[in-house]
Parts: sequence; C-alpha cells; structure tokens
Amino acid sequence: MEKVTGIGGVFIRAKDPQALALWYQQHLGIQLEPGTSYGGFIAKAGDETVWSAFAADTTYFGAKNQQSMLNYRVTDLDAMLKQLKAADVWVDEQIEDGDYGKFGWAMDPEGNRFELWQPKN
Repeated sequence: MEKVTGIGGVFIRAKDPQALALWYQQHLGIQLEPGTSYGGFIAKAGDETVWSAFAADTTYFGAKNQQSMLNYRVTDLDAMLKQLKAADVWVDEQIEDGDYGKFGWAMDPEGNRFELWQPKN
C-alpha cells in the first residue's frame, strides 16, 4: 500500500499574498525565498516543506470556498493515484511533470482538493 511520506506544502488563499507572506515571516519566522511570495523551511533532513500564499481568486485549489490546500509527498505518484482510483476516490486526470518532480491531485470525501508530489531524486 502506498503511503504519504510527509507534508510537502501548505497553501492558503490571500487577498494580498505578498503582505500575508511578509506577516508570516515577521511573526512566525517563515523565511521567504528572494523574489517569491512563499517561504520554505526544512521539515527534516533532505525534505522541504513549502508555505505559500496564493491570490484569493486562484483556481489552483479547485472550489472557491476552499481556503487552503495541503501538498503531500509520496514516493510513487502513479501507484498512489492508481490506488486512490481503485478506492473510488476522485482523482484529477492531469499530472504535471516538472523541475521539482511529478504532481497529481485528488479530493477527500468532504470535497477538499489536495496535491500529491513525487519529488525528483
């Protein structure tokens, strides 16, 4: 059985993503990366967890009423998506393969869209 290996990211909607990111930096110490509106911090050796503020009108989360989305790290994205489909879980047919690895999306029984990430080795 495929399992999540960690949290890859926490994403939230914001009226002003840059201002909110700066607030989190000032008050919680989340270090912002230069030239971006998101912060990243090391969760454990070799694994990175990203915090990011998205524009309030983003469609990346799916439904407009979903205020946040979690990104879960997995070791085999294809196997995880296959496993979810076999369990009649809604899975987005789109898969992205980019510089940071492979990404896929699914939805829990309450309609919360989440992201699955298989980092590049």
